[in-house]
Amino acid sequence: MIQLDIDKRIVDICPEVKIGLVRAHVTNGDTSDELWQEIDEAAESIQQRYELLEVNQRPAIAATRRLYKALGKDPGRYRVASEQLCRRVIRGLGLYRLTTLIDVVNLVSMKSGYPISGLDADKIVGNRLTMGVGNSGEEYHGIGRGLLNIEGMPVYRDEIGGVATPTSDEERTKFSTDTTHVQICINAFAPEMPLDETVEWMVGLLRKYADASDIETVIKSEF
Repeated sequence: MIQLDIDKRIVDICPEVKIGLVRAHVTNGDTSDELWQEIDEAAESIQQRYELLEVNQRPAIAATRRLYKALGKDPGRYRVASEQLCRRVIRGLGLYRLTTLIDVVNLVSMKSGYPISGLDADKIVGNRLTMGVGNSGEEYHGIGRGLLNIEGMPVYRDEIGGVATPTSDEERTKFSTDTTHVQICINAFAPEMPLDETVEWMVGLLRKYADASDIETVIKSEF
């Protein structure tokens, strides 16, 4: 399992922070109709349960937004990924049907409220991730976003730079159809869905839809 450290500034703001780590060998491909049905059902549940202006009050989303504000980042301009997903379905825009791995992560993120970083483990440099705070001018290419200003944003880094934020993962370590080894980080800056259940659900989905094997999990809660 990869090693993880978190900057004291983040822990001081979110003393309840826990990170669920999942590592596994997988097979990626087109999203099955069965998985897409699960996503549709989850989206419908979110749409029925929340108004657009209420979704940012979900405990996991609200805690991440508070962290952004405390670090000097505008969470309304740089929305948390789980909030982005929920807002799309509440507005009736639906989600894009992408690949199995991406859609599994999106399903768990939307339903749990946690922003989740899904990384190709073979593209991570080194065996340690550190969650710190983005610096002014730090180069970071968000998936589908181009150059993203991560100053004041929580950011995971490997040995050569940023790989993930709660807003968007980095192009360098994103899933592709060739991905066979995943590193998933479930970011719980405050509790919503019990994190052990969230990790277990993620593992079950990876087993069912991505033929996951050699699975390792851990919940980090002391930093």
